[in-house]
Amino acid sequence: MSRVLVARQDNLGDVLLAGPCVRAVAAGASHVTLLTGPHGRAAGELLPGADDLITWTAPWIDPEPPPVTAADTAEFVALVRSRSFDRALVLTSFHQSPLPLALLLRQAGVPWIGAISEDYPGSLLDLRHRVNGDPPEAVRMLSLAEAAGYSLPPDDHGAPALRRPLPGVAHLTGGGPYVVVHPGASVPARQPSPAAGHRIVRALVAEGYRVLVTGAPSERHLTLAVAGTSAVNLGGRTSLPELAAVLSGAQVVVAPNTGPAHLAAAAGTPVVSLFAPVVPAARWAPYGVPVVVLGDQHAPCRASRARVCPIPGHPCLDAIDPADVCRAVADLGAVTAPTTAITSAL
Repeated sequence: MSRVLVARQDNLGDVLLAGPCVRAVAAGASHVTLLTGPHGRAAGELLPGADDLITWTAPWIDPEPPPVTAADTAEFVALVRSRSFDRALVLTSFHQSPLPLALLLRQAGVPWIGAISEDYPGSLLDLRHRVNGDPPEAVRMLSLAEAAGYSLPPDDHGAPALRRPLPGVAHLTGGGPYVVVHPGASVPARQPSPAAGHRIVRALVAEGYRVLVTGAPSERHLTLAVAGTSAVNLGGRTSLPELAAVLSGAQVVVAPNTGPAHLAAAAGTPVVSLFAPVVPAARWAPYGVPVVVLGDQHAPCRASRARVCPIPGHPCLDAIDPADVCRAVADLGAVTAPTTAITSAL
């Protein structure tokens, strides 16, 4: 048994998708520490299998990176050295390099490091893992743990999951079934316009659904516009564990490609994914629950990784017919058995 550091230093959804990898490592290690960035820490606190967390801002990953200073990196190296890790797995997206962190971990005395890396790692990695094709991100990260010799227990379903119990939220959700619409995303290119979101809410309400609109404190204006007078506006009213509980209790969650969509999936709730094709849905759509992907996956912005939509009118998302959303919600609400299949309805 050993002490293992598992690193995933970007956003909330990325950390949630690392959950199966973390659980596999936990099944074969005596202690697992999860290293996150500041944007992913709250998600890390919800992951089964992590014994504790370290948070550090990686200047090569964070979207608003701090300056690189000798004092900051020296403090981080000293912290890692004090933990006496036996091994480390560095989890990154396909467009991120694991090598800067591997260098710091080497300086901290970590004797064995594994990562997925296309770049030549020299002596920075003991395991240079390669992944063929474009599997779901959760599967991609789990494959690194498996290559390092870790396996999920036989009864583990291999999908993202959350620590239970979640907090009580009846005072927020009220009584009776409900559908959640979460309209926001971390970048504008991945979310519908407020007007498009409001049209979806109105259509769902017209079909007889009770709709709750969720969002972060910074998204209060967005959730107010989307909820209008038709839905319950919970924007800015939940912590992340409370949001997880709200999503867990929903019949279906409607959301763009955003962390809360992965949070809903980790909570076991079906998702209607309003997915802008700036990144591939095959890799980044919610995983482990029934999912319907809506949005033009062949739009001109496809695979551009754009943060702001480059196409006038944001057609890949704003052209989604609210009636299609209602049909997808009805179909998913009738599903009782989990599945990892993704249905694309363009």
